[in-house]
Amino acid sequence: MKKTIIAHSPDADDIFMYYAIKFGWVDMKDVSFDNIAKDIQTLNEDALAGVYDIVAISFALYPHIKDEYAPLRTAVSFGEGYGPKVIKKKGIKLKRNFKVALSGKHTTNAMLFRIAYPDARITYMNFLEIEQAVLSGAVDAGVLIHESILTYADELEVEREMWDIWQELAGKELPLPLGGMAIRRSLPLNKAIAYENTLTKAVQVARNHKERLSTMLIERNLVRIDATTLDKYLELYANDDSITLSEIQYKAINKLFEIGYKNGFYDKLVDIKDYLIPTEYQELRNS
Repeated sequence: MKKTIIAHSPDADDIFMYYAIKFGWVDMKDVSFDNIAKDIQTLNEDALAGVYDIVAISFALYPHIKDEYAPLRTAVSFGEGYGPKVIKKKGIKLKRNFKVALSGKHTTNAMLFRIAYPDARITYMNFLEIEQAVLSGAVDAGVLIHESILTYADELEVEREMWDIWQELAGKELPLPLGGMAIRRSLPLNKAIAYENTLTKAVQVARNHKERLSTMLIERNLVRIDATTLDKYLELYANDDSITLSEIQYKAINKLFEIGYKNGFYDKLVDIKDYLIPTEYQELRNS
């Protein structure tokens, strides 16, 4: 059997969306799956280097890897009235050139932040270290992502919601594209389609058995949060809209790419649909 590694982040939504495969609830003929968890910026860098066949990425990275990877239609995370948060110590007034910690150069939140705060002094670090960096005074502010948006210390407060920045830049009410999965283009097309179908089924099965799967993840210490927080978090980032991309999600991703292009982050304007796996190939092949 071919062994395929799926590289994803260690946050609860990625764990949840993958583990229907890990627990054997979903499989694929002639393929055995394994997984590796890394922070999102490391995954972005791995995608730039072409390390994995299937890898989680920030949507803002995609135009940089479009020739090597196709975006998958499944296992996507969007914000809908919520998202990463710019946080600081309570009562602190930030200067124009405040020092801020971000989770990685190629993350969606980093691109939006850099557009909104062009004078901020940016340092990049692992997302797990950002809250403590703000508390210790190593930085004036930080952008929290993943579960941290629900669990940050009482000594901290929100300076600004990334959702609000997104709404100002996007100019309309579109969901905030945060992260998804990408698959290597050099894979045989029929195999790529099978991978996408399998991962889509895994997310669907996870959603159908959310309570049972969540309990198993907590019992095995596979997530960093308690049951109540996990339930809330999954409804934010691993919900029914994560199963397969919708038309409004396509529009949101393209708006993100347009914003990035207009602000000099990309050298070409990209339409996400031009780079999807052509699933009609399978239909034609079987007709």
